[in-house]
Amino acid sequence: MRKIRVLVAEDSLTVRRRLVDTLAADPSFEVVGEAADGRTAVELCEKLRPDVITLDMMMPHMTGLAATEHIMAYCPTPILIVSASVNRGEVMKTLDALAAGAVDVLEKPGPDISDEAWDKKLIATVKLASRIRVITHVRGRLRLSPAVAPPHAPPPAVGPPTSVADEAREVPKLLAIGASTGGPAAVVLALKKLPKSFPLPVLLVLHIGKPFGLGFAEWLDNQIPLPVVLPEDGEPLPRRGRSRVFLAPPDKHLIVRDGRLHLTAEPERHSCRPSVDVLFESVAREIGAGAIGCLLTGMGRDGAEGLLQMKLAGAVTLVQDEATSVVFGMPREAIRIGAATRVLPIHDFEQALSALAKAPGDR
Repeated sequence: MRKIRVLVAEDSLTVRRRLVDTLAADPSFEVVGEAADGRTAVELCEKLRPDVITLDMMMPHMTGLAATEHIMAYCPTPILIVSASVNRGEVMKTLDALAAGAVDVLEKPGPDISDEAWDKKLIATVKLASRIRVITHVRGRLRLSPAVAPPHAPPPAVGPPTSVADEAREVPKLLAIGASTGGPAAVVLALKKLPKSFPLPVLLVLHIGKPFGLGFAEWLDNQIPLPVVLPEDGEPLPRRGRSRVFLAPPDKHLIVRDGRLHLTAEPERHSCRPSVDVLFESVAREIGAGAIGCLLTGMGRDGAEGLLQMKLAGAVTLVQDEATSVVFGMPREAIRIGAATRVLPIHDFEQALSALAKAPGDR
């Protein structure tokens, strides 16, 4: 069986040896190259064409972010960021790299996790990253911001020929979004151009590791016009006209019940907490036809059943298409079970959401 060819980029010799030795000990991998700085990582990627790269963020000569931008623009390759979470600047750069095309992030080993557990997680995550089909990101060529769409015509939407706005059945009250692998960039693209006057509160579940999830609210707040906050348990759900994005905190389910937002420690769903299904099911029960649901790129099937419950309750449900998804797992499952009202490229979400959020008299 063909081995997975890995390029390891890390400026710390100690950490680099740990990564190389762990991967080399698994018969599934072949470490084809090592880089101690970002410039060398780019050169080796172009020369060796590895199946996957593990990439540090803070490196000499060229940062991990700059290397990610260049690689995704000129030599698209699945990139797993292996980053420290104790440094705020590094966390923000890591999230920028995810928006620039890196497929996932793994926290560097620390005292709170055993060597064996971290090694197993590294092996599993690299295997997963190597299977992801990546696309060219032009940001590195054009020096675009993370949220600017590539200058090409998006693929056509799949769905009924009627106007998206015509599908809403009552005054919209809430927007619920779920995403996983590839989610940081997708969420930004979906929300970046919404007006500050966008009337709906937004509930967001994103699958991302705890250390980076805590910094994601601050990072996203700097990327989109709507304020982004971590909800407090029991706080009222804002009424229409008072928009903000509520991000489910790491290791807590976010639900709506009796007009309030609640954080729970109920068991994981699909090995996830927070779970998109848990959020969507609560929205279906509480808001029904007054909700809009969006399921974006991600591995697995979390969110599909919950989105179906929202659709059956009368909500409009939008699903990201395959062409613009980093991983077409969650969206594919939603489409398979009939949970999608419409299937759209990510660059069309802003227009669709703006139209759907309008009250009937405003259309």
